[in-house]
Amino acid sequence: MNKATNGWMNGFLGVLIFSGSLPATRLAVADFDPLFLTVCRAAIAGVLAGVLLLIFRQQRPASIDIGPLLVVAFGVVVGFPLLTALALQYVTSAHAIILVGLLPLSTAIFGVIRGGERPRPAFWIFSAAGSFLVAGFALIQDGESSPMGDAFMLASIIVCGLGYAEGARLSRRLGNWQVISWALVLSLPLMLPLSFYLTPDSWAGIGQPALFSLAYVSLFSMLIGFIFWYRGLAQGGIAAVGQLQLLQPFFGLLLASIILHEKVGWALIVVNIAVVLCVAAARRFAK
Repeated sequence: MNKATNGWMNGFLGVLIFSGSLPATRLAVADFDPLFLTVCRAAIAGVLAGVLLLIFRQQRPASIDIGPLLVVAFGVVVGFPLLTALALQYVTSAHAIILVGLLPLSTAIFGVIRGGERPRPAFWIFSAAGSFLVAGFALIQDGESSPMGDAFMLASIIVCGLGYAEGARLSRRLGNWQVISWALVLSLPLMLPLSFYLTPDSWAGIGQPALFSLAYVSLFSMLIGFIFWYRGLAQGGIAAVGQLQLLQPFFGLLLASIILHEKVGWALIVVNIAVVLCVAAARRFAK
């Protein structure tokens, strides 16, 4: 198996894991404050990441890597979780999941800016086509769109694309799981005290779905998913493998329908067939 194919397989596993993030966040914000959810999930993942770094005796990152690691932390540890949690107070997870289809384009743009990649013009055509498909579907699929919710989601997509591209660039030098682990550890001095400060006065009203969702976003969304995702981006290319995120709405909507009983229209199948074709075409012209 060549490096590029291995990268796409790892990226696909990362996408599968991330697909459960928004439905889980939707369940969690029903009982948790969005800010507490953001800092708590980062604190839990940060402690676990620190333990892993100690067990495997990883060398501390060089001083030149601290700035980029802070960018990763800003994008994927704080920015995306907080902004999506805020958005999900205004829109359904199904609507938010569809908007995540714009993330591959954001990741590809930052891959060019920060990673120095130069996809061919045809790549941008198919990447934009896939993004417009999912964005257009978002407009017709859910009539309960909220300007405030959409604004939070678009902001989350921008900062997340930056965090993905920066993390993938660092992964080539530091290692995939090491990048997200160090980013989590660097954020821990802020996230841990805030999680204690923002802890609910009483946990009596916190249901099991919210607790399980907190566990999922802390362990899988904040740590395990990134191990596969950053490895995939580093091996297969930021812009190319990033297109796999176009498939995330498909899996995420299935989960939203099953877990949250949110209504998903029949047009989802048609849209995602078209999106799969765009992903395949974008991969061909990525380099």
